[in-house]
Amino acid sequence: MNTRQTGNTQAIESEKKALADSGYGNRAIQYFMEKPFMGDFPDADHVSEMVGTCGDTMKVYLKIDNNVIQDARYQVLGCPGAVSAAMAVVDTVRGKTLEDAEKINDGHIFNVLENVPAKKHHCIQLAVKTLLKAIEEYKSGVRFENAEPQGCDSLCAGSECCSKNLN
Repeated sequence: MNTRQTGNTQAIESEKKALADSGYGNRAIQYFMEKPFMGDFPDADHVSEMVGTCGDTMKVYLKIDNNVIQDARYQVLGCPGAVSAAMAVVDTVRGKTLEDAEKINDGHIFNVLENVPAKKHHCIQLAVKTLLKAIEEYKSGVRFENAEPQGCDSLCAGSECCSKNLN
């Protein structure tokens, strides 16, 4: 092992220790470090996004076939609690029907994570709420690709002077 690899290994172990000392369980630490379900699907069947009270942002991408969540991914801008909670949600709902996935709650995800600091429980709530919002939207027919354009916020007189048309 070269010096760089040794330094990287030490940094990873130091980060794991810091998370454990902060109250994160082994499973939560593993989800945060590995981020196994982080990312997106360019051909997702549904996408939904929420922002938590702390400012963490989660976007969930769902692949659904015959009413079953085949796969899911989250994009998370947030702390280790937010990342680990989102990863645990995906692990919990993959392969489940939409109806079964709707039954998950914060307690289920907390148990999967083993432990997170008390001040991070809202991260679990955000991950669950983001998923449930996406399922509700999907079932009600709201589709991200069908969203109406929001129109131009420009104060210009018309399309001929629109800054969007300038190169």
